[in-house]
Amino acid sequence: MNKPTDIDQIDREILSILMQDADIPFTKIAQKIHVSGGTVHVRMKKLKEVLGIVQGARLEIDYTKLGYDICAFLGIYLDKSSLYEEVAEELKRIPEVVSAHYTTGNYSIFAKIICKDTKHLRVVLHDKIQKIAGIQRTETFISLEESINRPIDIISE
Repeated sequence: MNKPTDIDQIDREILSILMQDADIPFTKIAQKIHVSGGTVHVRMKKLKEVLGIVQGARLEIDYTKLGYDICAFLGIYLDKSSLYEEVAEELKRIPEVVSAHYTTGNYSIFAKIICKDTKHLRVVLHDKIQKIAGIQRTETFISLEESINRPIDIISE
């Protein structure tokens, strides 16, 4: 496991603030932690380009307001675990698959999919995912509500 040795408390504070609100300007971060805006800029450049800790910024979207009412998790059983990379590449081609993880336990892959409704979900499962060579079978879990979605606390370690 890689342990970041080239970051200090200021780096952690910058990251923590941005993990809570990626829209906050560097000048506001600087005010909060009592450094210059240039310091925040230089440190963010290091965290992105040198250390690779920051890998971009993403919008958090309420998909239900765009007509996507189904969030489901899919446990995927593979014929052989050696097929993981091939199956993962095929899953990347399906827009409704928003994340996939190679896992231990019962499933080889655990994926999250977003669909408009149950009919759309059935089409994605039947016509797209279950037709991928190497997938033996799947188990679907529909999310009724997301209770927690937060970044990890990197300050109080």
